[in-house]
Amino acid sequence: MRAVQAVSGLWRWRGNPLRRTTDLVESWVALTALLLSLVAAPVIGAFTGAATEDALQRSVRQQRLSRYAVTATVVEELTRLSPDPDPEISTGRELRHRVLADWTAPDGTRHRGPVSTTLKSPRPGDRFRVWTDRRGHLVTAPLDSAAATSHAVLAGLGTAMLTAAAVEGLRRLIVWRLTRRRYARWDQAWERTGGDWGRTGTGS
Repeated sequence: MRAVQAVSGLWRWRGNPLRRTTDLVESWVALTALLLSLVAAPVIGAFTGAATEDALQRSVRQQRLSRYAVTATVVEELTRLSPDPDPEISTGRELRHRVLADWTAPDGTRHRGPVSTTLKSPRPGDRFRVWTDRRGHLVTAPLDSAAATSHAVLAGLGTAMLTAAAVEGLRRLIVWRLTRRRYARWDQAWERTGGDWGRTGTGS
């Protein structure tokens, strides 16, 4: 619909004796903004999505090389109130219990400490998986490849939408300035002729 309006606006003012410069500028601005929204915004979004996908997939590969899934064994459930899970350790899933657990790092060192787990009823001897670095320090699970792709798609779409919104905002600003210029010119014209308005012979 906007495309039809932009093109019809240019056609309507073509050779029209009532055409003002601002009318033609406004029509060209509308057409340019439309083309940028339909072409430039998707292209910028696609480039952003591709770059984000590449960066995230590299991060996925690096995390898979430096993070290890090890088996932890419950020593006891911690019944005392404990602080909220560290966001750097949380896997993003609902954490129901915090337990004291033992685990062995990939380098062979043994560790014991409080760990958040999704076990429904953790008891001593129960086993569950945790993610650690090579030295056994708890880390987040590596980013999933599919999740990385989803984030990249969202980044691309968001960038395209922001670009289109910026183009529309610039168009509105230009139209607002053109409208103010028209009003200023009308005020100037009224100051020149308004004093003589209605007098006999005015304009003759």
